[in-house]
Amino acid sequence: MTTKIDTRIRHITPAGTNIFLDLGFSSEEAEQLYADSTNEIANAKAIKEQLMEEIAQWIEAHQLKQAEVAAVLHISRPRVSDVVNKKTSKFTIDALVNMLSRIGKPVSVSVG
Repeated sequence: MTTKIDTRIRHITPAGTNIFLDLGFSSEEAEQLYADSTNEIANAKAIKEQLMEEIAQWIEAHQLKQAEVAAVLHISRPRVSDVVNKKTSKFTIDALVNMLSRIGKPVSVSVG
């Protein structure tokens, strides 16, 4: 006997709207949560862009082809293109830190 799993979609929150309202938070709390999450996303994106810029500068300084960079970074050639074109959504911060370590650019973190 197999049990059928209910996979019907009941509601979709439109892009760009406040999902916290749809989840039942009060208007005030939903606005604060939305603002906080937007700030966190922007901060993470800025960090990723900075790390990607360091990699792109290293590539340019060494005048390497994408295939050569891919071998050094242990990623595919299309992923090198994603780094150079700063496609931040395709990488985690730790993946970028690991890439920088592979090219002799260790990352240090300061808080404050």
